[in-house]
Order: sequence, then C-alpha cells, then structure tokens
Amino acid sequence: MPAPATTASGSTKPIFPADQLRIWIRQLLATTLRGVTYDHMNPSHMKDLSRGLSEKIKSQMLALHPHSFKYIITSTLTENKSQAGRGDLVCHWEGTDVAVQEMFSNELERWG
Repeated sequence: MPAPATTASGSTKPIFPADQLRIWIRQLLATTLRGVTYDHMNPSHMKDLSRGLSEKIKSQMLALHPHSFKYIITSTLTENKSQAGRGDLVCHWEGTDVAVQEMFSNELERWG
C-alpha cells in the first residue's frame, strides 16, 4: 500500500485516501443493495443491513489507513416513493479532514 498523501504545505500529517474509499463504497452499495426493497414488515432487517454496511465501510477505512484518523460513518436506508430527498453531512475540524458521501438507488439502476 502506498504511503498516504500529505498536505500541500509539506506537513507530515497524512490525508485519508478518500478517492479509494469512494470507489470501494460505490461497489459495496451496488453489490449489497441491488434488488433490495425497503422491508416495512421487518424493520430489524433494515437496521441490520444498515449496520452491516457501516461495519464493512469501517473495516475498509481501517485497511486503507489504520492510524492517525478518527472515523464517523453514517449509513441511512430509506424508501423513495417518488419523492425527492437529500441528506448532507460534512464535518471538517482540520485542513486534512475529508468527507466521503455515496448514494445508491435501485430506482436509478432500473431507469438509468
């Protein structure tokens, strides 16, 4: 694994490889959620699915860079009934902090 990038000022504080994680998350969501429909009759299944996604993402983050970072992972599964919805969260405490956001929609897959 290559050494993590550092800031433009030459600081030795590493920058998390967000682009690598983004690609990995995109693939994870496509393989995990393809064909899944929101299950109102079994909310614990949806909770477990969301938690499982978060755990896999955390494991990948630790595999990419196991030290020097604190990780926050939010996974939300919702049903879209022909309505628009959007959620954003970006938190930067230092110049080297990054945020990665990915969205998967079965609807886009069907019609895209």
